[in-house]
Amino acid sequence: MREADAIVVGGGLHGCSAALQLALRGRRVIVLERRHVGRHASGINAGGVRRLGRDLAEVPLSVQGMPYWHRIRELVGDDCGFTACGHVKVAESAQELETLEKRARTVRGLGFDHEEVIDAAEVRRLVPALAPHCVGAMVVRDDGAADPFRTTLAFGTRAREAGAAIEEGEAVVGIERQAGSWLVIGTRGRYRAPVVVNAAGAWAGRLAALVGDVFPMRTRASMMIVTERMPPFVLPVIGAVGRALSFKQSPSGTVIIGGGQQGRADLDQEQGWVDVTNLAKSAGAAAALFPRMRRARIVRSWCGIEAEMPDRLPVIDFSPGAPGFIHVFGFSGHGFQLGPICGVAVADLATRGTTDLPIASFAARRFAVAEAA
Repeated sequence: MREADAIVVGGGLHGCSAALQLALRGRRVIVLERRHVGRHASGINAGGVRRLGRDLAEVPLSVQGMPYWHRIRELVGDDCGFTACGHVKVAESAQELETLEKRARTVRGLGFDHEEVIDAAEVRRLVPALAPHCVGAMVVRDDGAADPFRTTLAFGTRAREAGAAIEEGEAVVGIERQAGSWLVIGTRGRYRAPVVVNAAGAWAGRLAALVGDVFPMRTRASMMIVTERMPPFVLPVIGAVGRALSFKQSPSGTVIIGGGQQGRADLDQEQGWVDVTNLAKSAGAAAALFPRMRRARIVRSWCGIEAEMPDRLPVIDFSPGAPGFIHVFGFSGHGFQLGPICGVAVADLATRGTTDLPIASFAARRFAVAEAA
């Protein structure tokens, strides 16, 4: 039996971030990861580091989390491939531009000024390769992008350096409440701690069910495309009001295209499959905004498995019925930027029982039906 102050289930970005923050506070932490660090969505997502266009409930936490990215090397000893290249959300009609202007007014009314609406001339200056029919955009100039796998590994490595133990290849098969602590049963060992953090990603609902929490989760299989290398032609990350699109060019010249088109996923097999019909929609959206993409060749595609909540907002909260059990999951395709600050929030909950960070909108009780653990 191994004893700890906290056990984190899941070696993705959120699990490693929570483990790092707990270890930096002097807590004994064990991370249990069924495969390896960054195996699923944390390691293969689009790597967008954005505040632009977030659900209004996420804006306060996202804004507070952005400074962690601008000082990411100080935190984890690696720049994680982060560049503050900006994010641009393109309007293709006057109606779409009015939608962006309305959004900017709403966000300013909440006290935030990071989103800026720009006209056609400015968007053309920022993105000269953009199709000529685009009439304007919303931009956040110091948003950016990072390498997701490198980022997750950096958080895991730094967590180990700070004292956390990360057990890869250790699947959780049972959880029991015993004498005020949690006994976590793995395939290779047993672990005991007063605090358990559920950062199990797409499998978080199954882990939650072991302590009596039931969440109405779905599984996402968001697809990505990477093209052959092309001469540099776009610096910011590009999205669109009327299209499901995330579009960026890597330093090597490849173009990475996402945006939420869905493939298929099987949680039991831990596998995802690309849906070619939906993949073509992503390629079509890219070609509509960047005519040169009509000649680009796709060299690889994939999909990552993750959890989605009905309101597309995460759960960051204590279990309603299982004492010391903390949930952090359900980021629904946009949790990467929140990774560093969510680790702080989870560590606050684990060590202080509360946090000053704005996570009230992510309460577990809005979904969970708690049963006796």
